[in-house]
Amino acid sequence: MTARASPLTPFKYHIFLALWLASLFSNFGGLIQSVGASWLMTSLSPTADVVALVQASTVLPYMLFCLAAGAAADVFDRRALMLAAQILALVVSALLTAFTFAGVMTPWLLLTFTFLVGCGNAIYGPAWQSSVGEVVPRTELPAAVALNSLGFNLARTVGPAIGGLIVATFGSQAAFLINSISYIGLIAVLFSWKRPVERRLFPPETIPAAMMAGLRYVALSPTIRSVLIRATVFGLAASSIWALMPLIARDLIKGGPSTYGLLLGAFGVGAVLSALSSTRLRARFGSGHIVTVATLSFAVGSILAAFSTTLPITMFAMVLGGAGWVLALSTFNISVQLSVPRWVVGRSVAIYQTATFGGMALGSWLWGLAAHHFGLVFSLAAAGGVLVASMLLSRVWPVPSGSGEDLDPRAPDTTPTLNQAIPHRAGQVVVTIEYLVALADAPHFANAMRKLAQARQRNGARRWSLMVDVTDPELWVERFQYPSWVDYLRQRYRGTVGDRAIWEHARTFHRGDAPPRVRRLIAQPVEHIAAAPSAERERVPAIAITDPALPPDPSTATESSTSDSPTETPSGRTR
Repeated sequence: MTARASPLTPFKYHIFLALWLASLFSNFGGLIQSVGASWLMTSLSPTADVVALVQASTVLPYMLFCLAAGAAADVFDRRALMLAAQILALVVSALLTAFTFAGVMTPWLLLTFTFLVGCGNAIYGPAWQSSVGEVVPRTELPAAVALNSLGFNLARTVGPAIGGLIVATFGSQAAFLINSISYIGLIAVLFSWKRPVERRLFPPETIPAAMMAGLRYVALSPTIRSVLIRATVFGLAASSIWALMPLIARDLIKGGPSTYGLLLGAFGVGAVLSALSSTRLRARFGSGHIVTVATLSFAVGSILAAFSTTLPITMFAMVLGGAGWVLALSTFNISVQLSVPRWVVGRSVAIYQTATFGGMALGSWLWGLAAHHFGLVFSLAAAGGVLVASMLLSRVWPVPSGSGEDLDPRAPDTTPTLNQAIPHRAGQVVVTIEYLVALADAPHFANAMRKLAQARQRNGARRWSLMVDVTDPELWVERFQYPSWVDYLRQRYRGTVGDRAIWEHARTFHRGDAPPRVRRLIAQPVEHIAAAPSAERERVPAIAITDPALPPDPSTATESSTSDSPTETPSGRTR
C-alpha cells in the first residue's frame, strides 16, 4: 500500500500516537473491569435480566448525557473536559474497588458504580472523537477513526481473556483495581498535551443553546438522519451478544470466567481483523455495502452462538460478531464526522453515540427479558433475525460516504455592525433579502431557495419564509430571524464553502444591476421607547420596525427608511 492508503499513517502525528497508546491501556483496564463486573453480578444475582443490566448501566449514560457532553466539547476546552471525565472515572473505579474489597457490594450498588463509570466515558467520548480532527488532517480522519476502533479492539482481544483469568484467580476486586490504575497514563498524557488556545470571536453559547443548535443541525441533515436510524437499529439488535455473553459462557458452554474471557477475546480478534482491513475495504466499497456486510456478519455470529454448545464454534461466532461490530460502528462514525462542519462535530458525534448506545441500553434490557422469559437460545436467534431484517432499511435510509458538500469553513466577506444610535441592542434580529426574479425563473428559484433555507436553518436561522409581493409577482422576499445580534453574527461564521455555493446559486436568478437588497432589523421594546425622555423619542423614527411582516402603526408612520412608503430601487422599480 502507498503511504496515503496505509491505515497507520495517522501515527506520524505525535499527539495522536500518545493519546492512542494511553487510550489503549485505559481500554485494556476498562475491559478487565467489565469482565469483573459482569461475572460478579452472576454471583450476586444469577437471573438473566439483572445480569444484562450491567451492560445497560454501562451504556445508559451515553443516552442520557452524551448530547450535553458533545455540546460542552464544542463550547469549552476539549482537553479540560477530557481530563475532568477521566478523573471522575478514576475516582469512581477506586470506590468500586474499595467497596468490593470490603465485601459490601450489592447488585444495585454495582449497577450504580458501573453507571457512574459510564458517565465518565460518556463525557470523554465526544470530546475525544471531535478532537481527532484537530490532531490529524481531515484527509486522515477515516484512518484515525479506524485506528481508534483498532485500539479498543486490540485491548478487547487480550484484555477480556486476561480479565477472566484475573477474576478466576484473584476475584473481581483485582479487576477493578487494575482498571483504576489504567486511568493514570491517559490523565498524564492529557496534562502534557499543549492544545492550541482556540480564538473565539464571540462569547460561548450556553449548553442548552448549544444542544438545541446541534439537534437542529442534525434534524435538517438527511444524511446524518439516515446514519442515526441505521445505527440505532444496529445497536438495538447487536446488544444481545454483549448483554448475554456471560450467560452464553455459563449456560450454553458450561464454562466459567476464563471461558467468558476467551469469548470476549475471540470477539476482539474479529474486531481487530476488520479494523486492519477497513481502510482497504473503504477504498473499494461504499459505506452502504460495508454496513450491509457487517450487519450480516454479526447476524450469523448471533445465530451460531444461539445454537452452539461447544467452545470452538462459539468462539468462531464471536469472531464474526466482532468483525461486524467494528466495521458497522466505525463506518457510522466516519459517515457522521465527514458529513458535518467542525463547529458542530462534537454535538453530531454525541447525537450519534446517544442513538447507538441508547439502542444498546434498550436492547440489553429487552434481550435480557427475552432470555429470562423465553430462553437464551430464543433471545440470541431473534436478535440475529432482527439484524437480517434491518438490512432492508438500506433502501430507505442508505448510509452515505460523506455529505457531498464542501464543509471547509468560509468566513464572511464583511461583518455588519450595529449603529450605536439604536437605544436597545438586545432584541431579536430579523433579516430580509429582496430578489427580483423573472416569472419564468420562479420554479427554479424556489428549488434553489429550498436548499438555501435548509442551509440557513441548520446554521441557526429561525422562522424562515419566502414571500412574494402581492402587487409585483417578480419581487420575492426571503425572511428569517435570530434570537440576538450575537447569534446572527455567530451563524455567519458557521457558513461553509458549500453553504456559500448554495447562496451564490440562488443569487443567479436575481435580475438587475444591483445585488439583492438586504435589511437587518432588530426588535425594539416600544413601551420603553414611548416612556423615554423627549430627546430620546426624537430618535424613534430612525429605529427599524420590529417585524417587517406586520404593517406599521399609522399613527407613527414616517418617511424613514423603514416605512412602507414607496422607494426607488437601484434597478428603477417602485416598491
